Amino acid sequence: MSVWPAWEVREGDRATRWLHVRLAFADGARVEALAVVTEDGVRVEEARARPGLSLEDLALFADWIEEPLARACGVGPGGGDAAGSGAHRARAGGPAGPEGGRLVAREYRAAQAQGADPVLAVMGATGCSRRGALRLIGRARDAGLLTPRHARRRAAEPTR
Repeated sequence: MSVWPAWEVREGDRATRWLHVRLAFADGARVEALAVVTEDGVRVEEARARPGLSLEDLALFADWIEEPLARACGVGPGGGDAAGSGAHRARAGGPAGPEGGRLVAREYRAAQAQGADPVLAVMGATGCSRRGALRLIGRARDAGLLTPRHARRRAAEPTR
């Protein structure tokens, strides 16, 4: 599950936040959504799923995203401030641990197979900037999850 800010509009002391939400399941299924958080509550403006969601899964969607959205807004467990005043916090460096590396490698390979830009795919999957996505791709390469970028050449043996 990834949540990252899209944009924020402030009007006096009120704020409206749009957040990108991505759920990636072990079987390769994905759900992407654009959620709007206001003082009145949370709305999902757009949702895309591959494969499509059943009505039962769509009804559960709110439960799936509730806690991560609360954390991203600074409300609830692990959040910054309970009032959600918009205080800036340091952004995480992307998905952590072996599961994060596998996510990066999976997104990278899927984009290559489709002929799309793999770095943009990793950026979208993790919410990182281009530089952060390149750093994550490098870590995945170092962990052996992706092939090396350049083949290392062996020094020529001296001739006698």
